[in-house]
Amino acid sequence: MFKTIAEAFKVKDIRKKILITLLLLFIYRIGCWIPCVGFSTSIVDTSGSSFGFFELMNLVSGGALSNCSILALGVSPYITASIVIQLLTVAIPALERAAKSGEDGRRKINLYTRIAALVLALAQAIGIVVAYSGNLDPNLEGFPTWLIGAGVVITLVAGAMFTVWIGERITELGIGNGTSLLIFVGILSSAGQSLYAAIEYTIADINYIWYILIFIVAVIAIFALIVFIDGGERRVNVQYAKQIKGRRMYGGQSNYIPIKVNATGVMPIIFANALLTFPQLIISIFWPNVTWYSDWLGTNSWLYIVLTALLILLFAFFYSKITFDPNDISKRIQQQGGFIPGIRAGKPTAEYLGKISGRITLFGAIFLAIIALIPSLAFKAIGDAATTASILINAFSTTGLMIVVSVALELDKQLSAQMFMRNHKGFLN
Repeated sequence: MFKTIAEAFKVKDIRKKILITLLLLFIYRIGCWIPCVGFSTSIVDTSGSSFGFFELMNLVSGGALSNCSILALGVSPYITASIVIQLLTVAIPALERAAKSGEDGRRKINLYTRIAALVLALAQAIGIVVAYSGNLDPNLEGFPTWLIGAGVVITLVAGAMFTVWIGERITELGIGNGTSLLIFVGILSSAGQSLYAAIEYTIADINYIWYILIFIVAVIAIFALIVFIDGGERRVNVQYAKQIKGRRMYGGQSNYIPIKVNATGVMPIIFANALLTFPQLIISIFWPNVTWYSDWLGTNSWLYIVLTALLILLFAFFYSKITFDPNDISKRIQQQGGFIPGIRAGKPTAEYLGKISGRITLFGAIFLAIIALIPSLAFKAIGDAATTASILINAFSTTGLMIVVSVALELDKQLSAQMFMRNHKGFLN
């Protein structure tokens, strides 16, 4: 990847895109440190032995939530809105037609996603203000509480939409995938801050250095495993029959259908965490004295671990059905005069592809479940005493590592593709 970036800097057009991207990311990181007027203390405490909804939001935003900054919500509302709209395109025929109607349809989908992101940002901002209404700035005691809360809500919503705007500008003017790059930078920033805090604890007590060494080895091993699984795929061979059109012969070639082991990415983990932690968020806002949910379904309870694993398996298969349709692929192969050797065209081909996809999805879902539960199992093993290890586990969560790996690999592919298109532009024209 570093070699690709170095080669990209030698190309003027791509170098300009990279510099624009870096400038926009720098502006975003500055916004993550500008405090939001109205709160005087941290909204979320990330030093505890848990990894829930607020901790995940804080990780993705690069610590902006714990800093009470104007960009505290980050890209979380937009990500959630994108997931919701993507799921609705399957359930609502009008949205499905819009998604398949070309550029105009994509503009409509993007508009619906922005509107949904605005609504979700408003809901999250109101929830934060209600939950932490006691953390008002003492310098603003002369103002009515409702006025301070309204100002905080407006600021947080405006910051969330500004973050969406930055992501779109990176996609349009930069090297692409603006939202993913914002998450990428946020996770790296959170990891750097937590690593610095862990080093401070280690300086105070040298015995903690073993936690850092063991954790570095574990992170490298998990990183290598994620890269290995991310590149794993099952290739289904497809043979195309020879066709004579006029005086020319077409077809007669072989190709393959790549079915990735982890085609769903981190989406099942995000779905499962959101489904289990959202009720806890609602209870903490409206019924702060109720503790039974956090006791039984807290992020470190065994019931939470079991339910998370089951939900990840369920959402992995559900998301796989959305992204990979064996019936549609079978029809396309048949229309193009292709066939899978040894399998009849039509329904048998769809059943064969569905069978392969189901097996690979099961393996990928088990991998995701193990990866997602490593922090909870690690907290179970070390307990609450090892502060340094707790900080490191929160900083280098496996969910964050998966996002970082996926974005880094996609960035490498995009830069390589842009350099390839530029080097062969004259040949193609």
